[in-house]
Amino acid sequence: MSPRRDESRESGVDFPKVMRRRLLWLAALTIMLLASAMLAILVGTLGPIGPGISVAPGVREHISFGEALGAVFGETGDWPAYYSDIFWEVRIPRVLLAAAVGAALACAGTAMQAIFRNPMADPYIVGVSSGASVGAVLASLFGFATTALVGAIITPALAFTTALLTVFVVYSLGVVGGKVYVNTLLLSGIAVAAFLGAVVSLMIYFAGQQYHRIIFWMLGSLSIASWSAVAVVAIAATVGAVLVFISSRDMNALLLGEETAHNLGVDPEGLKTLMLVVAAIMTAAAVAFTGVIGFVGLIIPHMVRLVVGADHRMLVPAATLSGAIFLIWADTLARTVISPTELPVGIITAICGGPFFLYLLRRNRLAGETR
Repeated sequence: MSPRRDESRESGVDFPKVMRRRLLWLAALTIMLLASAMLAILVGTLGPIGPGISVAPGVREHISFGEALGAVFGETGDWPAYYSDIFWEVRIPRVLLAAAVGAALACAGTAMQAIFRNPMADPYIVGVSSGASVGAVLASLFGFATTALVGAIITPALAFTTALLTVFVVYSLGVVGGKVYVNTLLLSGIAVAAFLGAVVSLMIYFAGQQYHRIIFWMLGSLSIASWSAVAVVAIAATVGAVLVFISSRDMNALLLGEETAHNLGVDPEGLKTLMLVVAAIMTAAAVAFTGVIGFVGLIIPHMVRLVVGADHRMLVPAATLSGAIFLIWADTLARTVISPTELPVGIITAICGGPFFLYLLRRNRLAGETR
């Protein structure tokens, strides 16, 4: 009889059944992600799921489902050539970027909540968003953002660099004698974010004509999606998710307390440092191209935890896939709810995340009162 079966009999847990259930959940989430991406690609002002564009009184141009599928799969037909560009240069990169950013933020949030041992921890808690905002505003202030080619390179590069520098400063303030103090790290992140927020506000005051561009970026948007952005964020999200998943067992041990984790052979300080760095890089890569999209890393890990449990071996991949699905639909709603114009996707995620955050606060408060 196998050791796993003996262990299953002794613990009263049917491990094969648990594994089958986990695989079914992951398979279902993967199918949902693929279906969501395909459906979101078909949604737009021009159609096929959309109102169409008015070209004359009583006449609207509208892509049919057949034309859309033909343009997506590279077929030739009697439809305009720019139909293919609509999908391959605008919609498909945008949907893929939404999936990559959502996955990165949700996975980063899962890691942050594990090392802080707090379901209200967020990827932006170490100052990533405020640091990235400084870089993006600097790019706009010096006129880089208005140049098509230069702006597409300089703005994300500056945002990514300043985000990582901010994380380094916060991390340095939160480490004393080689030990990471999460409470000190949290307070340092809040203080640094407040200071950088004031710096950003001061720069916005002097920005002049760039004011609206900066505000739109700070509210989060995927309107400037490109294949290069998809590649960078997808690589960061994939590598980060793999590293977080590899550390799943150690994070499970950390939930029992640092002393218990140490007795189980885990290095709590090394784990916290690794997860902070990985989460910061994933979040910085996402913020650099899309601006500040809040609450994804807060609400998705917690909601998934309520369904699949706290075991990070299941929680990490499930939250990553769920984050991708959530942001695809949030962005689809943002670009269609007031079509032909669009809302910043950060507004949609904040509308969803704000009430959920208040729910968490009340739930934790009630739990504390009943102890």
